[in-house]
Amino acid sequence: IRSLRSAEQEQADLEAMLADKATDAEMRALAEADLPQVESRIEALQKDIQILLLPKDAADERNAILEIRAGTGGDEAALFAGDLFRMYERYAASRGWRFEVVSASDGEVGGYKEIIASVSGKGVFAHLKFESGVHRVQRVPETEAGGRIHTSAATVAVLPEAEEVDIDIRPEDIRIDTMRASGSGGQHVNTTDSAVRITHLPTGIMVVQAEKSQHQNRARAMQILRARLYDLERSRADEERSESRKTQVGSGDRSERIRTYNFPQGRVTDHRINLTLYKLDRVMMGELDEVIDALIADHQSKLLADMSLDG
Repeated sequence: IRSLRSAEQEQADLEAMLADKATDAEMRALAEADLPQVESRIEALQKDIQILLLPKDAADERNAILEIRAGTGGDEAALFAGDLFRMYERYAASRGWRFEVVSASDGEVGGYKEIIASVSGKGVFAHLKFESGVHRVQRVPETEAGGRIHTSAATVAVLPEAEEVDIDIRPEDIRIDTMRASGSGGQHVNTTDSAVRITHLPTGIMVVQAEKSQHQNRARAMQILRARLYDLERSRADEERSESRKTQVGSGDRSERIRTYNFPQGRVTDHRINLTLYKLDRVMMGELDEVIDALIADHQSKLLADMSLDG
């Protein structure tokens, strides 16, 4: 605000100088050159202040649960899910976040059918929340002899991590089953009865954890269940708030195709904001700032537009 006041005073001084007939030609020329720059600075500062006054998402500073699932496309979808996982892992490392695998189900030829990670650090959910949705890949699989481009997909869900105080899970609302892990989970499957399945009876939400320690499985399954219930609660509140208008980037629907990764063209396109970058290799290496910053800026613009409508 102090910078804005200073710029506004500078603008007033320049305008006074231009209005004064006694101002010599050289000073007038300097004032005419400076005035547009000062006006641009005032506009930028006003926008910065408006952004600071925007309603904050209470979950922005929370840690997150990141879930990636292979979608349509069989083995190629599982490989792509693995690529996305590594992309987010590198992005987290670049921001100094802690990134820990909670559970994983390996694909038949590599990658993952499903992988869930816990991401913790400063501003995790604020930066990752717009990653939820369907990510589509177009590339020639290594097994494709004819060189044809295949399209497959993976679904990403980013949930703010919930504390026990956020979500009250009553003991009578859950059923806990222990069982022997089964299926082709590779190194992640064990032969003891340590797998835990927790079902939340009122919503039907089910979480399965199949690592080696039953105690750890139970704790982690509860962590994921709590995050999913908190996410459900937030979604309901968002729906009530946005019945009159949309302030989300895209529809917020997890079944919405949000981004395409085209390997032959080296292109990444985010369909929600019509952003195309020919930097696929760098994006897959975790350089996501350009995409994420653009999504945050678009979201802020929509919120500012809503504020002006309300005003």
